[in-house]
Amino acid sequence: MNKNSSNIMALAPSTSNKRETVCIFGTGDFGRALGHKMIQSGYPVVYGSRSTQISNLIPRDAEVLSHAEAAKKAAVIIIAIQRQHYNFLTKLADVLHGKVLVDISNNLKLNQYPESNAEYLAQLLPGSKVVKGFNTVSAWALQSGTLDASRQVFICGDDVEAKQMVMNIVRGLGLTPVDKGSLLAAQEIENYPLQLFPTWKFPIFLSLGLGLFFFFYCLVLDVIYVYIHENNNFSFFIAITVPNQVFPAMALTLFGLVYLPGIFAAIVQLYRGTKYRRFPDWLDKWMLCRKQLGLIALAFASLHAVFTLVTPLRAFSSWRTSRRIVSQVLNNQTEPLNHTNAWLSDSYLALGILGFFVFVLLGITSLPSVSNSVNWREFRFIQSKLGYLALILCTAHTLIYGGDWFLNPSAYKWYLPDIYMLSLVVPCAVLVVKFVLILPCVDKHLTKIRQGWERNPRYSE
Repeated sequence: MNKNSSNIMALAPSTSNKRETVCIFGTGDFGRALGHKMIQSGYPVVYGSRSTQISNLIPRDAEVLSHAEAAKKAAVIIIAIQRQHYNFLTKLADVLHGKVLVDISNNLKLNQYPESNAEYLAQLLPGSKVVKGFNTVSAWALQSGTLDASRQVFICGDDVEAKQMVMNIVRGLGLTPVDKGSLLAAQEIENYPLQLFPTWKFPIFLSLGLGLFFFFYCLVLDVIYVYIHENNNFSFFIAITVPNQVFPAMALTLFGLVYLPGIFAAIVQLYRGTKYRRFPDWLDKWMLCRKQLGLIALAFASLHAVFTLVTPLRAFSSWRTSRRIVSQVLNNQTEPLNHTNAWLSDSYLALGILGFFVFVLLGITSLPSVSNSVNWREFRFIQSKLGYLALILCTAHTLIYGGDWFLNPSAYKWYLPDIYMLSLVVPCAVLVVKFVLILPCVDKHLTKIRQGWERNPRYSE
């Protein structure tokens, strides 16, 4: 009932433009920046401070009083001080009784204390209504006005009316409040600013490990092997040639890894005969980071495109071309056009361009501003149907690039396959299994499972 009424209050138009006075305890960077933003938005602001002297750092139209006097002037008090200084608030328990206290503090590390700062504040002042909020907005963003990247303000608290008051202030500042529930969510909210790309850790570490493996693999085959067996120093390959073999191998492998967990999920559901059981943890985490893997793969594909464009500018390319021309002149021979190679070359380039175009389209639609403008069916069509189309095009691009080179014994230096052969393992496996899964006899059964059918239902009707 309270929840519904709060939603109605949030949607109801304001009957007055008059803003209530807001008190801020603390005159640090964030307290000053928040006060300045509130004054710009029409809120009267009074600061509670140990020193009541007006400072040039305090917003011009703000009032500075002692903590007790400032608290008496407002129903909402923003606590812009660190947790270790909360103890002095117990002396103001009578003045703060019934007031809404907004805890905006953060910690230096994840789960630094057994309980959240907001819960600790509520324990110190049981007569006050504690709300967590504003801790995910930076002072710099408030001062500079660049709030696009941090417009959401996470709010939580046990008192519905107190949360609504704070959410109204958030809206008044031009920000978007997000209700995260009771004060128990404060620990999670306080951890948000301390997390450094949490969903990117696995994709980044995987990319680093895979990239180092591919780099040293190419280094061994294209530099070390040539130096030992042919006594040629091609160490300059490290700058352009080796990276331009690693980048496409990384892009194609990571792109295949984007769709591989979906293949595993389908196999697990077919094996279990139900969709009502959780996937293994490793598969759950893998599926949650598919977007990040895809974006990293797109970055490597973009680097491959750029490096390929600059390849003709290399001194080695010019030397090799001039050497071929001089050889033909000295031998008085002209190499005829090989139409088969011409077809393969043009097809290889065309498939690469088309695959990269669709790949870029997938990357664009994964942006929140774009994905929010399409419905679920459209988003699924782009990410699934067009995604597999891009994977097919990129895989075909690599296959035609290699041609029948894999049949040539000289392609296996030290009995090791070329890097392009390694890059085809994951995407080819994905496409082969996906082809089996879309066969009518298999797809029909899988669709039934995903619509709720169970082979062995737990509960009979």
